[in-house]
Amino acid sequence: MEVYQGKSVFGGIAIGRISVHKKDEQQVKRVKIEDPEQEIERYRQAKQTAMEQLQRLYQKALKEVGEANAAIFEIHRMMLEDDDYNESVENIIRMQQVNAEYAVASTGDNFAQMFASMEDDYMRARSADVKDISERVLSVLGGRTAGVVASKEPVIIVADDLAPSETVQLNKDLVLSFVTVHGSVNSHTAILARTMSIPALIGTDIPLSEAIDGKLGIVDGRCGCIYVDPDEETLSKMQQLKQEEQEKKELLKTLKGRENVTIDGKKIMLYANIGNSKDLAAVLQNDAGGIGLFRSEFIYLERETFPTEEEQFQIYRTVAETMAGKPVIIRTLDIGADKKCDYFEMEPEENPAMGCRAIRICLTRPEIFKTQLRALFRASAFGNISIMYPMIISVDEVHRIKEIVAEVKQELTEQGVACGEPKQGIMIETPAAVMMSEELAKEVDFFSIGTNDLTQYTLAIDRQNPKLDAFYDPHHPAVLRMIQMVVDNAHKAGIWAGICGELGADQTLTRRFLAMGVDELSMSPGSILPVRKIILETDVTKERENNNLC
Repeated sequence: MEVYQGKSVFGGIAIGRISVHKKDEQQVKRVKIEDPEQEIERYRQAKQTAMEQLQRLYQKALKEVGEANAAIFEIHRMMLEDDDYNESVENIIRMQQVNAEYAVASTGDNFAQMFASMEDDYMRARSADVKDISERVLSVLGGRTAGVVASKEPVIIVADDLAPSETVQLNKDLVLSFVTVHGSVNSHTAILARTMSIPALIGTDIPLSEAIDGKLGIVDGRCGCIYVDPDEETLSKMQQLKQEEQEKKELLKTLKGRENVTIDGKKIMLYANIGNSKDLAAVLQNDAGGIGLFRSEFIYLERETFPTEEEQFQIYRTVAETMAGKPVIIRTLDIGADKKCDYFEMEPEENPAMGCRAIRICLTRPEIFKTQLRALFRASAFGNISIMYPMIISVDEVHRIKEIVAEVKQELTEQGVACGEPKQGIMIETPAAVMMSEELAKEVDFFSIGTNDLTQYTLAIDRQNPKLDAFYDPHHPAVLRMIQMVVDNAHKAGIWAGICGELGADQTLTRRFLAMGVDELSMSPGSILPVRKIILETDVTKERENNNLC
């Protein structure tokens, strides 16, 4: 038996055969050609095919791991369109009269080396991306399929690292666990593992050799280790622990139908985050009290043209009716340059996270905003719908939203169209919104704290950068103080405040949030029952004393 240590990105135990994944090295030969222009055209066609592949991967990733994590494919598309990259390839073909494969490989190596030598961490990380897009083009030129991990039975996948394109193309029913030598806690592979609720390790010291391929393995996500060819005692122990885990899951099911009330009588709203109507089954199955975040941008991202008012109305109505009077909070479109729809015709941005996105699009292109608002107000006549506006930074923005809302309501009234009176809230996901929360609270019906962006903006850290994992701390006191400030200012104005970011499902913080006075927690459906268990076992008064929050 061999034991290898790594860093856990999702707990649990997986037992199964190991499948070692090694990328095929693409051997590129330098071939003299007679017609450079013909070879350049061959390259351009291969590049177009690669672009189409990346677009398909982007759409697939949107459905499986969300828009933020699908953005890597948009980055790859932008890099493949880069003038410097393309000019380098075409110049090598013309000047040296060589084949496209050699020109692509040379350009990829040169650009990767250039990025790797830069001082900026973000730019250094682009070195791997350049290699990835170059490998993709080479695969197209050679008539090969890029980046597919194949398996006929459920396996533990062991690899140096897995590219986003590889993880997206996997048959999820055949993956028991991910174990990689490299990667970060915020890598695509790690996020996919958490989404699939399967154990996963990164930074593992396991050898990628044929000697372990096909052997029985045990991944223990609790301690971050993998056992290869375990002895009988270890196997028996792990099988027992896995059985106990399953029993705990079954026990959680007994919590269905219970109110989310603490020992000392504090009630809390426990809602689910969803991306589309397909997630409703999981919401109902896990007994969520409502939907705290409906990411409406999926309606836009899954289409090739703007969704009509009627199309949106039917979706919102279906969700509202299915939830049968339970709250449904729908976030208006949160699209930006990193979550690009071609038909929006948005210009590329150097820093899309801080660019034209979300409410900034809605306020600068009110015709798009009005169409969505009309659909939302119409659907609100069929259920308990609330509207939530993302990326707010000022009271002035809220006033401008209210003006447009008033116009929409007047139009619907004049046309004799039935509509409800949905409550309207905002997301608190920028430090500016936190600092203005006392004033903002007087303008809206509720707050929902988006902790993912709030953490990123507060700490000035790109959470996708693996070199910054040691510094990225969503439990940072600054983040927690901001949450407390928002909750206090909400309550001062008589409105409720919730959390809909990743921290909402962080069970290590549940009791702390209760002590802080957080009114609502919204999370992936699968986290509802475990968090409910904690709520039922918590005495808020004691927690406040323990955290000096009295």
